[in-house]
Amino acid sequence: MRRGHPLPRLWLMSDERQGEALWPALDNLPAGSGVVVRHYSLARAERRTLIDRVREIARPRGLVLIVAGPPDLATACGADGFHERSERIGPPELLRTMSAHDAAEIETAERVGADLVFVSPVFATRSHTEAPALGRAKFTSLVGQTDLPVVALGGMDAERAHSLAGTGMHGWAAIGALTPTN
Repeated sequence: MRRGHPLPRLWLMSDERQGEALWPALDNLPAGSGVVVRHYSLARAERRTLIDRVREIARPRGLVLIVAGPPDLATACGADGFHERSERIGPPELLRTMSAHDAAEIETAERVGADLVFVSPVFATRSHTEAPALGRAKFTSLVGQTDLPVVALGGMDAERAHSLAGTGMHGWAAIGALTPTN
């Protein structure tokens, strides 16, 4: 995917807790969806192997592949972009996504030229149990403060995404709601 093409509205965030369920989760994503490969705890070589395997599934299915971490890793892995919360401005050929939890972090995303921002946690989530949920009103306010495409993250599923219709969000992302349990 190149910059300027439509950004996915549905995103799978990978996580170590998915284990082998990551593979059917990728298989179940509709074409044109996105996946952000995180798996922060893996050593670089192991992570690279995992990313390569995800890429082999993503490419033929038309999934946008974003790698969490520095842009050099995304480039080395042949990813479409990188996901990093930093002041670093990445190479223009890569998509840049960031996470944001407040207006200041959204401003940082704008300043470094992010293409999309994941705003979280919208609802209570198992990923970050200590983080207070934004709720609909605060999330809507944050969406209204930026021209960046905003993807809702945190406690999201299809029903909750539907409940956020009219907020101006671009799409939604999840781990558990998009990962089969059996």
